[in-house]
Parts: sequence; C-alpha cells; structure tokens
Amino acid sequence: MEPVLHVDNTMGVALIGIVIASAFYGVSILQVYYYYTHQQDTWYIKTLVGLVMLFETIHQALITHSVYVYLVSYYNQPEMLAQLELIGIENFYSFIPDLTCPFNEVEVLFNGFTALLVQSFLTMRVWRLSNRRIWLTGLLVILVTGEFGCVVAFTTLSLQLRTYAELAHLKPLSIAVNALAAAGDLLIAASLCIILHQSRTGFQRSDTMIKKLIVYSVNTGLLTSLCAVASLVSIVLAGHTFLYIMFFFCIGRLYSNSLLATLNARKKIRAAADNIQNTSDNLSLSLREFPRSGGINMATKRPTNISIKIDTTKEFNTDLIHECDRDDCMTVRQALDEKRNEIGMTFARKASSSTTTTFADSPIAHIV
Repeated sequence: MEPVLHVDNTMGVALIGIVIASAFYGVSILQVYYYYTHQQDTWYIKTLVGLVMLFETIHQALITHSVYVYLVSYYNQPEMLAQLELIGIENFYSFIPDLTCPFNEVEVLFNGFTALLVQSFLTMRVWRLSNRRIWLTGLLVILVTGEFGCVVAFTTLSLQLRTYAELAHLKPLSIAVNALAAAGDLLIAASLCIILHQSRTGFQRSDTMIKKLIVYSVNTGLLTSLCAVASLVSIVLAGHTFLYIMFFFCIGRLYSNSLLATLNARKKIRAAADNIQNTSDNLSLSLREFPRSGGINMATKRPTNISIKIDTTKEFNTDLIHECDRDDCMTVRQALDEKRNEIGMTFARKASSSTTTTFADSPIAHIV
C-alpha cells in the first residue's frame, strides 16, 4: 500500500525549505555584489561566480513555482499531492500545449550544476596547495564527478515518472547523491586544513593567514556536509515525506555562499597580515630610536620596546663603560650609539626580507 501524503510533512516542509533557501539566496546576492565591486580576479573566476549565480537563480525560480502550484493552483485538491507536477508549458506557451515533463525533478539538475562548479573550484585549490598530488586530486575528482553523474541519472530517469510513488524507485540514486556530496565536502575540507596546517612557517604574518584560511575551510565544508548528511538521513528514515527535499533546496545556496565567502574573505585576510607586518616594522623602528643616555644612567633607566638581543648588548656596554677612563667615556658612548643603530637596522632588514620571502614561497600565496 502506498503511503498517504499529508500537507504538513510534504508541502509544509517544502515551504519551509523555500523560505530558508530564499534567505540564503538574498545573502548570496549581497555577496555577489560585494565580489564584483571589490575583488579584482581573473576572467575565469568571475565567470565561475556568474554561472553559479545563474544556476542558483534558475533553481530558486523553479522551486518557488513548484510549491506555488501545489499550494495555490491545486488548493483544496489533496489528491494532487501524489502527482509529480508537470511543467505547465501550456500555461506559458499556448502554442505548445502537449509538451510536458516532471517540473519538480528538473530542479535537481541545477543544484547539481552548482555543486559541480563549487566543488571543482575547491578541488583545484587542493591540487595547487598539495603540490599537485595526483592521488588526492584524483580521489576528489571521482567523488565530484560521481555525484554529478548520479544527479544526471536521477534527473533523466525521473523525467519518465508521473507520481511520487514511482519516484520512490529512485531512492538509491538519491542516497548516492547525498552520500557522495557529504564525502566530497568532508574530504575537501579535511585536505585543505591538513595541507594548510603543514604549511606553517613560524612567521606571524603567514601563520595568521593560514589560521584564518583553516577556519573558513572548516566552516564552509562543514555546513554543506551537514546539510547533505541531513538530507541523506531524511531519505533513509522518512523517505515518504518531503523532509529531504527541504534540505536539498538549501544545499545549493550553501555551496554558492561558501564559494563567495571564500573569495570575499581574501582581502580581509591580507589586510590582517599587513597589519601584523606593519607592527613588525614599527618594532624595528623603535629599536633604532632607542633613547640615548649617558654613562651609568643607562643601567638604571628602564628602556621600552627592547629585545633580548639589545639587553645583552647593553649589559656588555655598561661593563665596558666602567672599565674605561672618564676621558674616554664620550668616545665609547658615541660608538655604542652607532652600534645600536646598526643592530636596529639589521634587525629590520632581516625581519622584512624573511617575512616577504616566506610568504612568497608559501602555498597560501596561490589562494590569498
């Protein structure tokens, strides 16, 4: 006996999914506006963002139309809940009245396009950061293309169906899509975190960038993975409801927002690293401008902004002053001032050149 479909656990949860997906869609629009007005990327990354938003817009329009038809056009007709809504081309193009196909399942394909583009972009990032490790990149490619292949197969087979009871026969494909999506997202996030963690240099500037990139990788990968797992569990435990559809409505928005958040965060990460670099430069300047005082007073006054290296030098200088004759103190003091300036300038040059070289050689230079 076929399970009875009720409005609350079918169109009710689908409507909730529409509301949540619409909110995420609004956030993605703001992020796209910020991206195109503040980021200077190559043409292919800008094209990627444009295609992702195009697919997201089409998907949002399709799911909104689908729920509208069930809740408004088929109002007070509960028997229609068991039917897959057909593309009402006769409602839009009266000169093609007989061309129909399941409207609901076309939506899945555009979510698949979004996931394919975003996961491919992140896979390319893993490939660059891992020094082109073929086995790791190959595994990610298998998961990503396998997921998209299952989406295409699901869409193709569903075009031949007319009821939700028939759609239940495609449950294994639905499970495969969500399982591959969760596995791919988790592997991408874990790979990025491990590779970035191993890329630490010991310099504060590059390590700060790496820490922030790890946080973004965990957050973005975790959200899409949790959504895919939630959809997977819903299919297995409550496949006769539309609970899994609610999560599937939202997963495309999470993909697009994770991509845009990653791209838009680069400028903030670079700015934070530059602030650290400026702090280092200010420290070097303060060492060069260390206050000059005479004789024994140098040992009694407590200087500020002094490193261990300078302290050691100062103790040696104080002993040297005590061993000198009073007539030679002025000459020694001048020599100490010149040595202090030389130490400060050397420290500044080494800190600047080491940080710059480390950042240029670091793999994060490819993605920040």
